[in-house]
Amino acid sequence: MSKFKKKGMINTFKNAGRGVSLSVKAERNVRIHIIAALMVILFAIILQMSVTKICILILAISNVMVAEIVNTSLEFGLDAVFHNRYSRLVGIAKDISAGAVVVASLFSAIIGILIFGSEIIKKIPIQL
Repeated sequence: MSKFKKKGMINTFKNAGRGVSLSVKAERNVRIHIIAALMVILFAIILQMSVTKICILILAISNVMVAEIVNTSLEFGLDAVFHNRYSRLVGIAKDISAGAVVVASLFSAIIGILIFGSEIIKKIPIQL
């Protein structure tokens, strides 16, 4: 173990919490995802969705959040190594990482549309 690493489980969680906090402070998109996530959970509760559906929504949300935090981490790491100098390969790596966030977001949106759509359709009275 490196002499620079703090030992112990509590410090591990403190460091992880600091990492999440830094990503929230550094990236506007992380803040946007958090606001969207809170709105999704609030609407799910208002619509009185099942626990299973809320869990699926939380998994979709966490998938996007993890992708966004990994993307942020990769960007900071590459910028540090290359001292913010342009590199075609760094640009490609950043684009691919951002693409992963877009893919996670699109699939999460599809999940949200399917789940919320089915719940809203259930609540609409059908008149023939």
